[in-house]
Amino acid sequence: MDYDAFLDNLNPDAMRVQPGSQVKLQDFDAGFTGDFEKKAAKEILRQTVEDLASLQDVLYAQNTYALLLIFQAMDAAGKDSTIKNVMSGINPQGCHVVSFKQPSSEELDHDYLWRASKALPERGKIGVFNRSYYEEVLIVRVHPEILNTQQLPDSVKSKNLWQQRFEDINNFEKYLVNNGILVMKFFLNVSKEEQKQRFLKRINRPDKNWKFSVGDAKERGHWDDYRIAYEDALSHTSTDWAPWHIIPADHKWFTRMAVANFIRQKLQSLDLAYPVLEEHHLERLQEAKVMLKREE
Repeated sequence: MDYDAFLDNLNPDAMRVQPGSQVKLQDFDAGFTGDFEKKAAKEILRQTVEDLASLQDVLYAQNTYALLLIFQAMDAAGKDSTIKNVMSGINPQGCHVVSFKQPSSEELDHDYLWRASKALPERGKIGVFNRSYYEEVLIVRVHPEILNTQQLPDSVKSKNLWQQRFEDINNFEKYLVNNGILVMKFFLNVSKEEQKQRFLKRINRPDKNWKFSVGDAKERGHWDDYRIAYEDALSHTSTDWAPWHIIPADHKWFTRMAVANFIRQKLQSLDLAYPVLEEHHLERLQEAKVMLKREE
C-alpha cells in the first residue's frame, strides 16, 4: 500500500471549522468515508499508530510541548473506542486520559475551568479529555437548571452567559497555546439514525448493557437542542490557535483513521528533536562506557 498516497486524499481543511464561520451540522455528512475502504483504512491506522508512538517518544524526550486532545460528541458517537484505538501505541508514561463526568461538590466550589486546569498534560506528554469544559456550554445550556448548582452570582446568569463562556474558553486555550500546550479539538459527528442503532446494539448485547442507561434515551429526546448548542459552540470557539475538527462518525474505522492522522500531522508540524547533549555530558558518557567495558 502507498501509505502517503492514500493520506493525500485525507484533507484536514475539509473537516476543520474555519474561525468565524457559522456551523450547520447538516452540512457535514456523518457517513462520509471519501475514497477510503475499511480494509485500507485499518492498515493506515495501524501504520499511523506506529508513527504516533515514535513522535510521542521524541515529544517526551524534548520536554518542550504538551498536546491536549479534546473529544466531544453526542452519546454513542465512539469517543471511547476512538481514544482506545488511536492511543493504543503510545507509551502509557507519556499519555493521560481524563473523563469528565458530573462535577463533585469540591469542583462546584471552584470555577468551571478549575478541574480541567488540574488535569492538563505536563510538557512532553499527551493529555486526552473525554468530554471537557465544553460541557459547560452544552449540557448546561440544554439543561439550564444545572446552573442553580453552580453557586454563581445572579449577575452572571444573564442572557450573555454563553457568549461570556465562549470568550473565557477562547482566552483559556490561547493561554495554553502560548505556554506550549497545543490544543486539538474533535467533534465526532454521528447521525441520529446511527446513534439509534448503536443504542439498540447496547440493549440487545449483554456484554454491552453496561454502556447504556435509560438516561441515554431521555437525552436523545433533546437531540435538536444539543445540535443547536453544538453549532453555536463550534462556531464561536474554533480559533486559529485551537480549531475544531468535525469528524464523520457513522463509520468508526474512518473516524479512528482520520483522528489519528490529524494528530500525526500536528506532531510532525512541530520542531521535535531528541535533546543534543553538551560536550561535557558526552565526555561523561564516554567515561561511563569505559567503566562498563572494564566489567567485561
